[in-house]
Amino acid sequence: MASVESSPAYDALTGPRGPRPRPRFSRRNIFLYGTLLVVAVYYLLPLYVMIVTSLKGMPEIRLGNIFSPPVEITFQPWVKAWAEACTGLNCEGLSRGFWNSVQILVPSVVLSIAVASVNGYALANWRFKGADIFFTILIFGAFIPYQVMLYPLVIMLRELGLYGTLWGLVLVHTVFGMPILTLLFRNYFTSLPEELFKAARVDGAGFWGIYFKIMLPMSLPIFVVAIIIQVTGIWNDFLFGVVYTKPDTYPMTVQLNNIVNSVQGVKEYNVNMAATLLTGLVPLIVYFVSGKLFVRGIAAGAVKG
Repeated sequence: MASVESSPAYDALTGPRGPRPRPRFSRRNIFLYGTLLVVAVYYLLPLYVMIVTSLKGMPEIRLGNIFSPPVEITFQPWVKAWAEACTGLNCEGLSRGFWNSVQILVPSVVLSIAVASVNGYALANWRFKGADIFFTILIFGAFIPYQVMLYPLVIMLRELGLYGTLWGLVLVHTVFGMPILTLLFRNYFTSLPEELFKAARVDGAGFWGIYFKIMLPMSLPIFVVAIIIQVTGIWNDFLFGVVYTKPDTYPMTVQLNNIVNSVQGVKEYNVNMAATLLTGLVPLIVYFVSGKLFVRGIAAGAVKG
């Protein structure tokens, strides 16, 4: 038999129940969305200016209205930035720097993430002697300014015969990415249920068996976080690229600097903007493709500890 409270007559007498709906244009919503809109415009306006400028010819740019859309769209600045712009004595555009950056990026990301994930797994699940000291040293290394280490690393790479080579820069990025990545992986593995590790140990699984068969399949979000951090940091790096390489092996960011700061001839702002956009495409694509997994990795324990 239905209760009195659930009858239609009771609802008609007492009125609607449940939380009161919030007004759409409340003071809170206006402030919140207004702030978000201002921040979005602040960050998107320079990008808009770069895009429209890269699609204009120089006569139209000289008119001075940087916010107006192009009257006649041209992709010649993009072609010149990629294949014809001079970066010092080399006039092959950004194409050579792009492939140099790819050769630096791929092994640096793979090596740093592979080593850091094993470090984090060992620190989280295997209580070996000296683990706390090792972890403290790694964390301390994450806060040392890069500029302090420039000259000692120049001497070390010179003695190893790697100074001025792509593999020397790969080694530098791998070493400097180790502390923060180890911290991320260690905190993520700590957040996983400890019962899984103990059950695998009871079943006779060893160090590498647990790592490959249990930890790796559950760690896709944190691997995406690490990939985005490393791709963004390594691809956008200028300091290490200009210090530890030479003109033939300059990464894309160093060549971009040479194009933008060139003092010969007429300043081609459309080519400069196109070159800047080309240089930033890779980290943008990586983030937009894997952005949801990035948020999942952060929320799943990447910054806990």
